[in-house]
Amino acid sequence: MCTLGTMPHSTEHGPVTRPLGAAEAEELAETLKALGSPGRLRLLAELLEGDCTVERLAAAAGLSLSATSHHLRLLRSLRLVRARRDGRHVYYALHDHHLADLLGAVRHHHEHVHPPAPVALPTPATERMA
Repeated sequence: MCTLGTMPHSTEHGPVTRPLGAAEAEELAETLKALGSPGRLRLLAELLEGDCTVERLAAAAGLSLSATSHHLRLLRSLRLVRARRDGRHVYYALHDHHLADLLGAVRHHHEHVHPPAPVALPTPATERMA
């Protein structure tokens, strides 16, 4: 089983409006770079559904096992995902709830600035013609 350190309670986080120092900016930039890969985003999106094996993640993301393992190593090193061994299988999961919130916020922002094209609904006149 994977042992995690104690996660801070939301009241233990500093305000997001606090000044951003150079070291923290560098660390955040590394995290955002990791999210800049379509393959890694698909892996993280699949993990929103729960724990997955490398094989299942590879199939869902349309990646080779080798590429999936490479991406997961990077995501683990940045503490974006965690792993737990169960017999011969390793299951991956999002490191914590912040990742689900972040992925949701990014998708919602994208939908906001790139709304889907409107769908034309049939009018009563076109329904009669069909």
